[in-house]
Parts: sequence; C-alpha cells; structure tokens
Amino acid sequence: MSDPILVVRNLRTEFKTRAGVVEAVSDVSFDVQPGETMALVGESGSGKSVTALSIMRLLDDTGRIAHGSVEFEGTDLATLDEKRMRAIRGRKIAMIFQDPSTCLDPVFTIENQLTETLKIHDYPKARRRERALELLRLVRMPDPETRLLAYPHQLSGGQRQRAMIAIALALDPQLIIADEPTTALDVTVQAQILDLLRDLQRDTGTAIVFVTHDLGVVAEIADRVVVMYAGKVVEQGPVRSVLRDPQNPYTAALLRSMPGAVAGRSDRLTPIEGVVPSLFQMPTGCRFAPRCRHAFEHCVDHNPPLAEITFLRESRCWLHDPEVADGRTMPLHREPKPILDEVVS
Repeated sequence: MSDPILVVRNLRTEFKTRAGVVEAVSDVSFDVQPGETMALVGESGSGKSVTALSIMRLLDDTGRIAHGSVEFEGTDLATLDEKRMRAIRGRKIAMIFQDPSTCLDPVFTIENQLTETLKIHDYPKARRRERALELLRLVRMPDPETRLLAYPHQLSGGQRQRAMIAIALALDPQLIIADEPTTALDVTVQAQILDLLRDLQRDTGTAIVFVTHDLGVVAEIADRVVVMYAGKVVEQGPVRSVLRDPQNPYTAALLRSMPGAVAGRSDRLTPIEGVVPSLFQMPTGCRFAPRCRHAFEHCVDHNPPLAEITFLRESRCWLHDPEVADGRTMPLHREPKPILDEVVS
C-alpha cells in the first residue's frame, strides 16, 4: 500500500443549538488511498454527510471540528485558516453534492459556472471556454456545445449531475467527495452516473469518498466501506469482505433490509426496528444496543471500542471481546449469508 492521501483521525464535530452543544460525529477515523473509492454508508442521521462536510470545512456557522485531525497530503485541514482552505477546495479536493438543482445557479449558463470555477483558481482566461467544453465531453454530456450555453433548468436531472461532476473535475483534484450524487436520479440514469464515475477514476486516478445509504451502490462502486451509525464508525474493511461476511450487527441488519440481499428471503424486506437515536439523547453504552437483536446487559452501559478483528477488518461490538461476551458467540454466522455475487463478483 502507498501512503494514504487522506487520513482522518478521531474526528469529532459539534454543533451549537438552543438546547446546547450536540456531537454529530464522534471519534471517526479512516484512511483513503490514492486512486481508491471509499464508501461512507449508513442510515439518515448516521453522520456520514457531516463527516464529508467536515473534511471540506463546509460546516455552517454553528458547526465546528472540536477534536481530531483531517490530514490531506500531510496537511491538517482542521487547522487551516479559510484563505488556505479555499486554495485547496476545487483545486485539490472537490465535492459533488446530492441535488445539483440546489447547487447550480439558475441565472447563469453552464459555461458561466464552469469558467467561474476556473477563474477563481487563476486558470488562463484564453483557455477557459475550451476547458469547459473539454470537461463536458469528459463527462459524456450529449451535444456539449449546445449544453454549454444552456441554463440549469434546460437540462435533465442526469445532465445537471454531469455538469456538477464536470465542475468538480475542472482542476484535476486528487480527491473527490461525492455526497449521495445519485439519490435524486432514476435507476437508469443512476447506473450511467456510476459508470461515469468509475471510468473517470480509472482514467484520472482520482480518489473518491462516496457517501451513500445504498449498499447496492457500495457493492458496485467501492473498494472499501466504512459503516457509520449515530455518529460513530461501527465497521470498516474491504467491500467484498464486509458485504459477504458482516461482523457487526448493524451492518448485518442493513444487509437484511435490502430486497433480495439475503438467501432464503426472496425480495422480502426486513427493516431495522426503531430509529437512529437523537443527538440530544444518545445511549450511554453501545449506540445500536436499543435496536440490536443481539444486545446483552454489558452493551447498555458500556460503549465498545472499534477493534481489529481480522486483517484490514474493524468492528465495534462487545461480542468480539471473549471476556465480555462470556461465552456468547458472534451470531451473524448463523444467519443467512448475504448473496451479493451479482454485484461484487
């Protein structure tokens, strides 16, 4: 393995509210290798989008990185002033947002918005339009010369997302953070965008942090996966290993909730009972314990550490500690195994 391009360690992100300070991300750590796709996955409220925004330093005025480090190519982004951070955004790290309709300015053409990104980073004026057209061709925009002069409302949802990806690629960043970029698209267009991102990564060598709640997308696009729940990492490892043999009850529950994902269940969904806990009322022990079918007494009052269980695999569960588990075995292996061969083979 080469040196990671991004190293997140013990990240804690807080927000000030009228009811006090809440912790949205707690003790999150992971690495991203050059040229790989690392997926952050979890339910709504798990902290994955806040983690992505923390890396980019795009938190609103009430949010702040309270602890930890976000090292990009050896520089801790958490400690940079805004001027130095602006020089990194777009040029070295770019972001693709979930809904391009809210990110693209409706009163400017696609050309204006592409060339503005280039202008901010002092790209030669004489080459801006040429580069904008080149980018639209790169993201396979149909009839790029015409689309360059179009306004966002004149494009389809998939075309707007391609325009957003073109803006993100404008300055050849080493890392792209994609925050659920296919959620608002229909299945056919989603598949096209995922194919495009895979091809672009292969051709450019850009690393991608892909934020999603969809394990099917994770299986299709990611090299490694980090599973988050209630602001904490609960499991991480190579995508094939994690999806075929989950070692955390939450990951297994997510897989059971996928239609057709578990042997013997046909297309039947098995939802996770309960809801993600409120930021104002986090459990004192394992945060998943109130919803976990395998929880026992120790889980309620003690928060398990994120422990290495096998090579390159980590999981946060007391069942991995033989002294605490007191003879209890990891029950995941007795459950039907996920059959994701059609997407991970």
